This record gives sequence, structure tokens and C-alpha cells, in this order.
Amino acid sequence: MKKKTALQFAVLCGVPFVMVLGNSMLIPVLPQMKKAMALSQFQVGLIVTFFSIPAGILIPLAGFLSDRCGRKPIMVPALFVYGLGGLICGFAALTLRQPYYLLLLGRVVQGAGAGGTYQLAMALTGDTFQSSERTKALGLLEAANGLGKVLSPILGSLIALISWYAPFFAYGLLAFPVGLGVWFLVPEKQQKLSKDSFSAYWRKVQEVFRDQAVHLLACYFVGMVALFLLFGVLSYVSDILESTYHIFGLTKGFVLAVPVFSMAVTSYLSGLFLSNKQSLWKPVIVGAMFAVALSLGLLPLFRKLFPYMLVLFFLGLGIGIVLPPINSLITGATSADRRGIITCLYGTVRFFGVAIGPPTFGLAMELGPWAMFLGSAALAVLAALTALFAITPPAVSE
Repeated sequence: MKKKTALQFAVLCGVPFVMVLGNSMLIPVLPQMKKAMALSQFQVGLIVTFFSIPAGILIPLAGFLSDRCGRKPIMVPALFVYGLGGLICGFAALTLRQPYYLLLLGRVVQGAGAGGTYQLAMALTGDTFQSSERTKALGLLEAANGLGKVLSPILGSLIALISWYAPFFAYGLLAFPVGLGVWFLVPEKQQKLSKDSFSAYWRKVQEVFRDQAVHLLACYFVGMVALFLLFGVLSYVSDILESTYHIFGLTKGFVLAVPVFSMAVTSYLSGLFLSNKQSLWKPVIVGAMFAVALSLGLLPLFRKLFPYMLVLFFLGLGIGIVLPPINSLITGATSADRRGIITCLYGTVRFFGVAIGPPTFGLAMELGPWAMFLGSAALAVLAALTALFAITPPAVSE
């Protein structure tokens, strides 16, 4: 990339970086929140759910509006709403003796803002870059998303040394500058915007699914499973690091960063290596999901921390390999005037995967590690088989 383009894309990469902090930065802090507000495990889990559900619900609307109005006019205000929601949570905790319910309201606001961020950054990247450059760029976006996951437990643990609610203020401090940077520094390619009514627009979306429903739904499913497994495992590991290994604070943040670090690096390398090798996308996705299943199946065998984290490192590798080609298959599945809604529907299922991962693993903990991880491995195998039999090259590449 040219120097100017690199600067613009670096700003754009700030969007998924900030968005992914929405849940990931709070994972190591959840035990402190539970204690400070005298919450049950179910109640503290809602702090994640109340962010992810509204984000997932509103992502398709953001995609529809972005196809009509442009990416930036939706994405930038969404970043400011995201930051505002964080500030509502922070000030509720700072000023109220019983902040929990207002904090949940703030998380709803924050999640609503998150619904118009990462997927529109993907769509804007798909509009701007073509063919092999698109896959490289999407790999960088996924790497920025992964970098946020890597740094978020460390940042959350570090900022929580000030107070358990201090991370909420960080959202505003990060989101507002990124929003301004996107507005003033990132150009948006001039193209024909959709002028259809919602019903006409929806008919066009139905046309896309009529032609490629099996392919798109398979891609959505694989992406959702990958994020479901990642956040479910992270929530479980966050708990056992304290209860079993007696690791707390910043050290805990660094340990939690191990699997997401491997995922972030591999996302970048996967996007780089596979950028002009479309024939490899499907076999790579299938093989990586089988590798994820193998890693999950091996986890119950280990009790010592080092081999346990080593297996988690390889779990992150598998997920990191899968995401960039899945992103490319989805963004390349339709033309630019419908790319926003297609990518945003993908964002919805990703958010739902994130939302249900921690509580599902929390319930599965009652069954014991063998049942939990073998069940997770079976789900990864199902995703691999779905990719094998259902994913095909997109009919539209631009």
C-alpha cells in the first residue's frame, strides 16, 4: 500500500480494534464486578449479553442504511454512540450505590453503537479493494480485530487496577478519536447508492440468498461457531485461572492473551498467504476447523498450566486461519450495493456466537470438562463438515 493509503487503512483498522474491546476488555474484570455489585454469576454474564444482543440485532439495519447513505455516515455516528454507552456505564458506577441496571442500559446503548462498526468497515474495505488486495486488507482488519482481543484482557486488567469501572471510561476515550479519524482521513469510494424502498431492497437481498443461500449460510455458521468457541473457552479459562491456578490481575490478562495472540497473528498471515489462492480457501477452512476440534478434544487431558496454554495457543491458530477466507467469501459474494447487508448479517451471527458462548460454557461446566470440551469438539467437526459440503466460490466477485 502507498503511504497515504496505509495511514487511511490504519485508521480504519482502529474500528474493529475498538469494537472488539466491548466484551473482551471486561472478561478479566467480571469477577471484580460480581463482587463489587453483589451479583450472581448469571447477572454478571448479562453484562456481556446486553452488549452483544442489541449489536447483533441492529447490524442488518446498519447494513441497509449504509447501502443507501454510504458507509461513513453510519459508521462514524455509531462509534460515538458506542463511546457514549461506555460513559453511561462508567458514570453509573461512579455515582450510584446500585449501578447495575443503569449499567445494563449503558451496555445496550454501547451494543447499539457497535452494530454499525466492524461489519461496515469490512464493507468499506470490500468497496475499496479488489481481488487479491481485498483478501490482504480483510486479513489486516481481522488481525486488528484479533489484536484488540489480545490487548483487551491486558488493558482490562491494567485499567481495572484503578477501579473495576474504569474500563468503561476507556471506551469513550478510544472511540471518539477513531470516529473523527474515519470521518476526516478515510475516503469513501464514490459509487451508486441504493435508492430502493426497504421492501424492494429486501427483495434484492432475497435474490442473493436464492442464488447462494447454502453457501452464505454455511459461511455464517462457520464464522459463528469459531467466535462461539473462542469466547466460550476464554470465559471458562478466565474462571479457572483464578479458581484452579490462583492467577489474578495483570498476570491473568497476559495468560488470557495467549490464544487470542496466536489467533491475531495467524489471521494476518492467513489473509496474506491466501490473498491470491482462492482455490485453497475451502480446504484451509475445513482443515483448520478439524484442527480446532482436535485442540478442544485434547484440553481435558492436561492439568498443568503450560501444556494447557500450549493447546489453547494452537486453538487460536486454527480460528485465526479460518476467519480471513470466510470474510473474503462473504464480502465477495455479492455486488457493492448489497454488500453492506450481507456482511452485516454475518456480523449478526458473529455477535450471537459471542453472546451465547460464555453462558453456554458456564452451564456446560456443570457437566465436567470432558463433556464440555468433547461437545465443543463435536461442534467444530460439524462446522468443518458444513464447510466441506456447503461452501462454494461466490457467484459475484466484485
